Amino acid sequence: MDVKAAEERIKYLSDTLKYHNKKYYIEDAPEIEDFEYDALLRELEDLEKEYPQFKKEDSPTVTVGGAALKLFAEVTHAVKMESLQDVFSFDELRTFAEKIDTARTAFSVEPKIDGLSVSLEYKDGLFFRGSTRGDGVTGEDVTANLMQIKSIPKAIRFDGELEVRGEVYMPKESFEKLIERQELMSEAPAKNPRNAAAGSLRQKNPKIVKERGLDIFVFNIQRITGKEFTSHIETLDFVKFLGFHTLPTYKRCDNIEDVISEIKRIGDSRGGLPYDIDGAVVKVDSLEYRKELGSTAKYPKWAVAFKYPPEEKETVLKSIEINVGRTGALTPTAVFDPIQLAGTTVSRATLHNEDFINSKGIGIGDTIVVRKAGDIIPEVLSVVKKCDNSSVYKMPDKCPSCGSPVTREEGEAVLRCTNADCPAQLLRHLIHFTSRDAMDIEGLGPAVLEQLLGAGLIHSIDDIYSIDYEEVKKLERIGEKSVENLKNAIEKSKENDAAKLVFAFGIRHIGSKAAALLTEHFGSIEAIAAATAEEIEQIDGIGSVLADSAAEFFSLPETAVMLESLKKSGVNMKSLKEVKDNRFTGMTFVLTGTLPTYTRNEAAEIIESFGGKTSSSVSKKTSFVLAGDEAGSKLDKANKLGIRVINEDEFREMIL
Repeated sequence: MDVKAAEERIKYLSDTLKYHNKKYYIEDAPEIEDFEYDALLRELEDLEKEYPQFKKEDSPTVTVGGAALKLFAEVTHAVKMESLQDVFSFDELRTFAEKIDTARTAFSVEPKIDGLSVSLEYKDGLFFRGSTRGDGVTGEDVTANLMQIKSIPKAIRFDGELEVRGEVYMPKESFEKLIERQELMSEAPAKNPRNAAAGSLRQKNPKIVKERGLDIFVFNIQRITGKEFTSHIETLDFVKFLGFHTLPTYKRCDNIEDVISEIKRIGDSRGGLPYDIDGAVVKVDSLEYRKELGSTAKYPKWAVAFKYPPEEKETVLKSIEINVGRTGALTPTAVFDPIQLAGTTVSRATLHNEDFINSKGIGIGDTIVVRKAGDIIPEVLSVVKKCDNSSVYKMPDKCPSCGSPVTREEGEAVLRCTNADCPAQLLRHLIHFTSRDAMDIEGLGPAVLEQLLGAGLIHSIDDIYSIDYEEVKKLERIGEKSVENLKNAIEKSKENDAAKLVFAFGIRHIGSKAAALLTEHFGSIEAIAAATAEEIEQIDGIGSVLADSAAEFFSLPETAVMLESLKKSGVNMKSLKEVKDNRFTGMTFVLTGTLPTYTRNEAAEIIESFGGKTSSSVSKKTSFVLAGDEAGSKLDKANKLGIRVINEDEFREMIL
């Protein structure tokens, strides 16, 4: 790889990992599996070692992925809540151990709970504050919610100050009950216990937290006054004595081979545990030795997290089902003899597309290997035995929902239904339109939408805003209170920024970011609809593919009819983002250091209000670097590239 390619790849990996950090830590809605994320992070680490000149100060390799949300007050941690370096093999574990002087310390080994890390603070024996890890330095104050967890003691027999760290998790039994309730209420079900725990802890209503049956394991003393310890095992025994829930098994091991044996034992038992684990944690037991070893910018040097490889099992493929998505895409799903994987019964897994099936040579009746990627998502790995009479499965040439012909566009891997009025597509469109990131209509989940479609109460997206609520009341499992809540949610959605509406349309290739760029540039959906593909492509960040897709959608007669209907219903069609004037149009600012008056967010908002953009990295395309105290490497790079650097006073002159 040449230097230019390395620079571009590092930027791509960094941006991608930051995006997935936000989805995982902030939104509790991961889009990729842990092993995929870990592979990307490993690649970035390797490239940054080879090309250190391209490593940024905010690289995902040196920062913790979370961040404090604005929903809760911020808490600055007295002791940084670090994350752990992952290892994936016993050889990597042995490499870690080679750097440890085992004559000075033993190791502790404990299961790694898959949950949300929190801090619990006590003063004079009373629990007074609890917070999330956030970015390791600043977290969220979630005291009221943590108070609802029964296993967190509200008072302890200890007079000094004590801060402990633990992992909030949702037991498998509680998770199953939550799924049942969500299906009953026609809510989108939680993806897994970890996400359910994180989402529950970030609820504004503590009653909801209480209902969801969260639990916690405390695994570390962050700080304590009036008492000293020599080993980690000793601290765990102490917090257990105080009444905290500690891990049922934590073991002292004198050498790395004993560590490996314990990790194997934990791995063999994980399927039968009442909670999810995603690995085992190995720590230096001596606290004094830990201090000497210290930490990197992101990880302690005295601990690692061993990640178990996904469990794999053989089974027989019984059939292949075809589902139709909102864009008409036909997705095949494998249906096979039930197997136990990672503690759950699995009988279905996605087959992605026609090319995937052909590459694996998959046919009905074949014996296949299945695993749970990240212990969560079932996937077919390979065919290990062909059935005597089987041939590679052939995708249908007609839509299973409406019978219309299907087509495969050049350069794409998926087959699509050609019927725009396909019922399956309409349902998926509606589900997307009402989802949280789109119009965010609470109470209008998949089950309710299916009911409304089945009853003939809606036939299109715009019908949502003219529903006959009296008829809705007649539907099964929908009470008067639910209808009132639904009505309020629909009315509220009319006030959304036009960017959410554009995203909600589900235009191919147009995600939330592109939708925001379109509405901010043109100011209204009417202006977007009147624009040509060439005009749309002029927007920085919008390429030809996106421009063509947007122009094609807004040129359709049925789109014009829908927009008119939405407008008549009172749905907002304008960007709510205020632009004072366009003096910064075409300019990109990079903010670095601490400004005397403005926060970075405040300065960024000002720049965007004048039509400019902000970026996290300095490049030749940067117009200005707004620098404060302790500006660091960004300032150095700006000077090297000859980018104009301004201070806050100069910036203020520019905006007056």
